[in-house]
Amino acid sequence: MRFIFEQIRVGGDRNFGYLIGDRETGAGVLVDPSYTPEAVVERATVQGLKITHILNTHGHSDHTNGNGEARARTGAKVAGGPGHPDLLDLTLHDGDRIACGAYVIRVWHVPGHSPDHLAFLVEGQAAGITGDLLFVGKVGGTYSELDGRTEWASLQRLLRDWPANTTLWPGHDYGARPSSTLAWERQFNPFLQCPDVEAFLKLKEDWPTFKTRHGLR
Repeated sequence: MRFIFEQIRVGGDRNFGYLIGDRETGAGVLVDPSYTPEAVVERATVQGLKITHILNTHGHSDHTNGNGEARARTGAKVAGGPGHPDLLDLTLHDGDRIACGAYVIRVWHVPGHSPDHLAFLVEGQAAGITGDLLFVGKVGGTYSELDGRTEWASLQRLLRDWPANTTLWPGHDYGARPSSTLAWERQFNPFLQCPDVEAFLKLKEDWPTFKTRHGLR
């Protein structure tokens, strides 16, 4: 199989890191290698990949604390979104595309959980990395009503623009399983079933009670 895509448990608060690669060209990209970057780099080595970029979904420390070690081990460029709090080699903007051998990773700026938040869609493979914007059955936390409204708009954009068969790969293992699909989330994620932003904000406010009532963790 030419396309390489690995979800890797990196520690922290059930954090995930990711490896994307092209077996034929030997090019690879890491996403959020955080707490155990050496393990993620080792997977790249085992797969015979040369890492060209280290992509951050956002600048929160639990997703960026492995950047330095991963960069030292690979020589790759560290890249993140506009307003990323750390020093980057490359600032990514909405619509940018990162080459990974024959594959292309499209950058989506999806603020809400954080202003710099990005999601990554591997074009033609329908594989989407959503970071802390969208989890399995949940959405990312926000810190104000304005952030919540921004997050709603970002979620609606992905629902509208990503292929219906997209597999979703989140930043943390917070759901009933480690990955999902856009179609499943559209049908069953309570936040995505909200008819409008006001209902979305109300659910975020009532989420602890909702979880208890429905037996969610």
